[in-house]
Amino acid sequence: MGLFDKFAPGGDANPDEISYEDLQAGLAAKAVTLVDVREPYEFDAGHAPEALSLPLSSFDPADLPTDKPVVLICRAGSRSLTALAKAREAGFGEARHYRGGMIGWAQSGGEVV
Repeated sequence: MGLFDKFAPGGDANPDEISYEDLQAGLAAKAVTLVDVREPYEFDAGHAPEALSLPLSSFDPADLPTDKPVVLICRAGSRSLTALAKAREAGFGEARHYRGGMIGWAQSGGEVV
């Protein structure tokens, strides 16, 4: 049983993704680390308060924190999926990505700082 199991919706959920609600629950419980893979100028323009910046242009899975599962986020979901593939290749089986990106985060009511 993986650490994401308690946050993953049942049924045929995509094992690569996490919902907004589950991401919020994971962050509130301090059970996941949110990693923003957008470029520094994008991150500086607004990001989730809990996010760590690791831009995709220089992304190295070795820089990912290992103390808890990682959720990757970008602007709209494409770059975070690319980073997820790299993370999984490096052995981060507990990693996920937030498909909605920062656009979906903000639209769902997520705080942006």
